[in-house]
Amino acid sequence: MAKTIGAFFSLYLATLILLLSSGLFNTYLGLRLTAQSVSEVWVGAMIASYYLGLVLGARFGYRLIIQVGHIRTYAACAALTTITVLVMILVHDLWFWLALRFVAGVSMVCLFVAIESWLNEQTENAARGTVFAFYMVATCMGTVLGQLALGLFPDLNYQPLVFVAICSVLSLIPITLTRRSHPALQVPAPLALRYYLNRVPMSLTVLFVAGMLNGAFYGLAPVYGLQHGMDNHQVGIFLAASLAAGLVFQWPLGWLADRTSRVKLIRFGALILVALGIPLWGWMQFPYPALVAFSVILGIVQFTLYPMGTSFANDNVDPERRVGLSALLYMVYGVGACLGPLLAGLLMRTWGSDVYFVFVSACSAVLVLFIREQRVKGTHVSPDAPTQFVPMADTLQNAHVMAVLDPRVDIEHDISHDPVVDDALPPADDAPDGAADGPPAGGSAGKEQHDGGQRQADTGQVGPA
Repeated sequence: MAKTIGAFFSLYLATLILLLSSGLFNTYLGLRLTAQSVSEVWVGAMIASYYLGLVLGARFGYRLIIQVGHIRTYAACAALTTITVLVMILVHDLWFWLALRFVAGVSMVCLFVAIESWLNEQTENAARGTVFAFYMVATCMGTVLGQLALGLFPDLNYQPLVFVAICSVLSLIPITLTRRSHPALQVPAPLALRYYLNRVPMSLTVLFVAGMLNGAFYGLAPVYGLQHGMDNHQVGIFLAASLAAGLVFQWPLGWLADRTSRVKLIRFGALILVALGIPLWGWMQFPYPALVAFSVILGIVQFTLYPMGTSFANDNVDPERRVGLSALLYMVYGVGACLGPLLAGLLMRTWGSDVYFVFVSACSAVLVLFIREQRVKGTHVSPDAPTQFVPMADTLQNAHVMAVLDPRVDIEHDISHDPVVDDALPPADDAPDGAADGPPAGGSAGKEQHDGGQRQADTGQVGPA
């Protein structure tokens, strides 16, 4: 363990510092705009613009690294991120801020491309899980510390922006002074949209809704807290409790997900979110400790939807096409993250801050309605299902762009780069989407043994009827 941390210490340290600044800034932006009586729609638009940059900038980062290398790419993009923050001190036009947030999203995802591809390429397969577990801990610690750092700035003036800029520049030091040589990149996987829509429509629904929930959380949860009497420090704790709970509970939920039905877990979690939101619709007033407790439960469920949906999708895709699947999942998640804060902001502007939890309940209700075991078929089960659950930090804060750009891909062995032929699609006499029919004779649906226990096979998915 100590050897692993020491080997990649510079990358871990840079990640922690970078996420500290990013986590603080996203929350600060919502608080400052709310304090200035700016519409919640603008708050949501700022977050959506940033996430749009994250989604669209991944392939740009790949091309940039190919041209100038990892260290130069990181240095240039860290400088660009710093510039966008400092310019916001000088210019206060909201439309200009919107453009700056998009540029910041593009530059941030390039930073994560550099770090994650570097880690991924220089890690042996046997140690890959350990290396990325420490990476996830560094990203989550940085995000949580960023929320807690809000308490250092009771006044919502320019000082937090200066602190964010300092952190962005500070993250350059461990990267530029590292003695590790940066690796070369291989090609990114394309998106075979039709193939994956046929294979994993239910998983794509989970990822889209999870993106909407998490995007709205970073943009509008601070606004909710501020409008319910919290000060800046209390808002930071309110958010940090949710993020920390989401991280800690990934391991026990992952253990459970490998031994029971993932569809049941996703649907049960969605039911919890629906029920959790109802008392917070504005009918009752809760003290601050109770709101923090609600936030913890919210984080446990909300921030495990992404890895749960990803594991469910991998159960139903051939191993040779999982790189391309990861790319599509990230894109769908990012689109949801762009739309979520915009929609939640519009609702909160019209009906008040309590509508935030109406939005949470409504999004969760979509999962309750459409994610059902009756809609699971055995047509496309992977031979190695259930795949091992992999804990993942929230992709909106740290991007996890190795899902989009995976340097381990070898085009001679991984068919994610090959065209998907029509025979990968279901035959004409297959049951239609939404049917509850079982798989053909000899299929894998029904009960299967796993680790000494019975679990319902997550075997092939169909979308909503």
